[in-house]
Amino acid sequence: MTTVQIAPEAPGAPVSVAATGFRLAARRFSHNTLAVIGLVVIVVIVLFCFVGPFLYPTDQTHTQLSQANLGPSAGHWLGTDAVGHDVVGRLMYGGKVSLLVGIAAGVLATVVGTLWGSIAGYVGGWVDAVMMRIVDAGIAIPALFILLVISAITTPGVAGLIVILGLVSWLVPSRLIRAETLTLKNRDYVLTLRAIGGSHARAIGKHLLPNSVSTIVVAATFQVADAILLVAYVSYLGLGVQPPATDWGGMLSAGLTAAYSGRWWLIVPPGLAVILVVCAFNAVGDGLRDAFDVRGRG
Repeated sequence: MTTVQIAPEAPGAPVSVAATGFRLAARRFSHNTLAVIGLVVIVVIVLFCFVGPFLYPTDQTHTQLSQANLGPSAGHWLGTDAVGHDVVGRLMYGGKVSLLVGIAAGVLATVVGTLWGSIAGYVGGWVDAVMMRIVDAGIAIPALFILLVISAITTPGVAGLIVILGLVSWLVPSRLIRAETLTLKNRDYVLTLRAIGGSHARAIGKHLLPNSVSTIVVAATFQVADAILLVAYVSYLGLGVQPPATDWGGMLSAGLTAAYSGRWWLIVPPGLAVILVVCAFNAVGDGLRDAFDVRGRG
């Protein structure tokens, strides 16, 4: 009779519950066709904007009036604009600004919202009530309205635009993180830490925030999409990124009049770029939300 021996599990290699959860989420995400397509679109657009200029170099700093308003050709794949800039190169340059502003503003909004929501949910009581009434009051005022008013009063640079966008967009993430915190703060590991005299900061930093990562990531993805759309809108109105810099919204604004004259290549490419990247980030956000089962929590 043959004896089968099962090798004991190697010591010092415990199975990480968090790692298992993320692997499961990754598997769910990979089965979401729309989310995967969105991720591929984001990667392609990022490579196009940041790597493309090295493969397709163009002069985006000097005017070349002799090359102005040329149609698509072998030398200029999407034609040129009113000052002779190659539209493909302009699309890369403007996309780099749009993505940097959108991602940075989305991350800033998520960080501020995470800190606000976690403190409100953890402390509770009158502190929570006051903090969330502030959030409710802020949500009642459209972020776009606040952004337009500030941009009309002062002309922000790229860094200023990131800060303004971040500080008008943190309200929704704060509500999501607060809801997550209200559920997590009554878990055994948090109650044990509080019972042995652990500080509030340690409870939030060691337990609440790490266990809210999935919600934070989902919120950040949607915030990036919203920020890219907002900056495109205000730049289209002439209140966002200022010349000589540009972004996709600025390209739309500059190309609108030309489009009426049949020069479609000045408005269609940046318009499609905005639509594609916003839809892609939203698709990835939906996929992450389903993968992490954020809606099914607490």
